[in-house]
Formats: sequence, structure tokens, C-alpha cells
Amino acid sequence: MDTQLVAKSAGALADKYRLNIVLALSQQDQLAFADVQELTGLSQPCVSHHLKILADSGLVQTQKCGRCVNITLNRETLRGLASFFDTLG
Repeated sequence: MDTQLVAKSAGALADKYRLNIVLALSQQDQLAFADVQELTGLSQPCVSHHLKILADSGLVQTQKCGRCVNITLNRETLRGLASFFDTLG
């Protein structure tokens, strides 16, 4: 895995809200934007900001369905991160 992608993903996970979003997504197939707002207790602009960082890092994917936005984990990126960290230990 590209070290730049690892750095970007690790930076995205360094925030407690983004980490909680990823952990919640690991337990469910997807979350709606409103679910993320409820989970974090953050305003809509703050949730949008955090989701943009997660999406830019490749950790999540967002899909607009009408007025709803659904968020899913990008498991391929997570497997790449896991593989990278396996090479360290």
C-alpha cells in the first residue's frame, strides 16, 4: 500500500469522531447521514467535514440516494491498511 495513503488514512482515524464513525460502520453495513449525526452529536456541517476527510482518505464511500446520503466502509482500503501494519510487526 502507498505510504501516502497510509498516512492519510491514519490521520483520518486520529480524530475521535471519525474513529467512532468507522467503528460504527464496522458493526453495520451502512449508516445514513442522520445516523452519523446522532452517533456523534455533531451539527450537519461538522459531520459533512468529517465524512469528507474519511472519504478523501479512502476509508468510506458515500452514496446519495434521493435526499439521503448513505455511508459505507471501503473494506479494500481497510485490508490494505491491515496488510501494511502486518508488515511492521
